Amino acid sequence: MALDHAQDEKPADARTSAVEATRRRSAELFVDLRDEEAATPTRERAREELVHLHLPLVEHCARRFRNRGEPFEDLVQVGTIGLIKSIDRFDSGRGVEFSTYATPTIIGEIKRYFRDKGWAIRVPRRLQELRMQIGTATAELTQSLGRSPTPRELAERIGCTVEEIVEGIESSNAYATLSLDASDNDEDGAATMLDAIGVDDHNLEHVEIRESIKPLLDRLAPREKKILLLRFFRNMTQSQIADEIGVSQMHVSRLLNRTLVELRTSLEESSRS
Repeated sequence: MALDHAQDEKPADARTSAVEATRRRSAELFVDLRDEEAATPTRERAREELVHLHLPLVEHCARRFRNRGEPFEDLVQVGTIGLIKSIDRFDSGRGVEFSTYATPTIIGEIKRYFRDKGWAIRVPRRLQELRMQIGTATAELTQSLGRSPTPRELAERIGCTVEEIVEGIESSNAYATLSLDASDNDEDGAATMLDAIGVDDHNLEHVEIRESIKPLLDRLAPREKKILLLRFFRNMTQSQIADEIGVSQMHVSRLLNRTLVELRTSLEESSRS
């Protein structure tokens, strides 16, 4: 029984006694709660005591979801909502233990909390479900086709339109955005995204230079221009460039040095004018 697990920190005899006491008291309280002739305060007190009595069950369920980025207290609070729903819906005449009946509802409430909290922007339920279908179909088709499926192939597999597939894929952008101050909680104090915001981007210093060089590059001979692109944009070595264009590494070095000198001279002249 789920309630047995909720008491698992007690010795066996004490645990059995506590479980039996909880069952008996729960039965009494449900009688008071369902007694339509009982005064409202009596029924409210019975409901409150039932909640308090079964909080260990909620805590037991919440422990299953620890270390997932949410405070344990919040998980207990969410699980308590499921407990209250179970109390309001429980029919003792069905011969089912309340803890057995309540456990799926409590866990379902916590899972729903994680599912809804994962969406940074409120997305319709149909798109959330479509996103999961797309993920499953993508994995299956990738395995069978040996490549990533096209939107049309996904649409045919799921049974919807291509437009709906595109909409479902775009909705993924609203899912699980990362908190700016989130880290991986390692003991070494990993940097957060917030640490990287607002710092100077040293590459900005070279924007003006790059823009000034563009017209100079356009005036270069095709071979010299290609050498520069391979060296500074594709990070190829001089030997790799030599193999690429079919000349010696020494010749590439000479061409590269000469071209750089020409560019530097032209850049200095344009800055003075």
